[in-house]
Amino acid sequence: MTDQTGGDTGADRDDAGPGRSTQTPGRGGDNPVAVSAEHPVLLFDGVCNLCNWSVQFLVEHDPEGSFRFAPLQSAVAQDLLESCEYGGEPMDSVVLVENGECYAKSEAVIRATEHLGTPYSLLRPAGVLPERLRNVAYDLVAEHRYRLFGRRDNCMRPTPDIEEQFLAGRPGPRQS
Repeated sequence: MTDQTGGDTGADRDDAGPGRSTQTPGRGGDNPVAVSAEHPVLLFDGVCNLCNWSVQFLVEHDPEGSFRFAPLQSAVAQDLLESCEYGGEPMDSVVLVENGECYAKSEAVIRATEHLGTPYSLLRPAGVLPERLRNVAYDLVAEHRYRLFGRRDNCMRPTPDIEEQFLAGRPGPRQS
């Protein structure tokens, strides 16, 4: 598997103030909320190795490049969470923002796999289990994810071949 991270950086936070980003949030300066109406946007813990591996899996298994991504540590993610009035603790969950709605934890995982088609969409029947029960397993992994899978010092940076899918954390201009 090719490493899609391209190295670590701490550039995902900026000084534009709470919920405001000085980074270009999407291709052509698109508003991240508008992008989420056209593409599912996965918000993930940018320093969690398990989360980063999950993003790499989605990139590799989404040949049409329909997903967009942003680390939860970014101002772009905060804007998206605010836009869908997300009430949970964001760092405790992966969040999928789609058509103005936020889906967290196991529901976000199930919905994300539906976009990948068969065989991954076969997880949908797991949705018949009560969400509370599904989230017990999710929370157990989430609680121990750093100990089990490790963590980075900084959020991942996408490589040039996938950077257009990232709404935040993209490399800035090269310094000479």
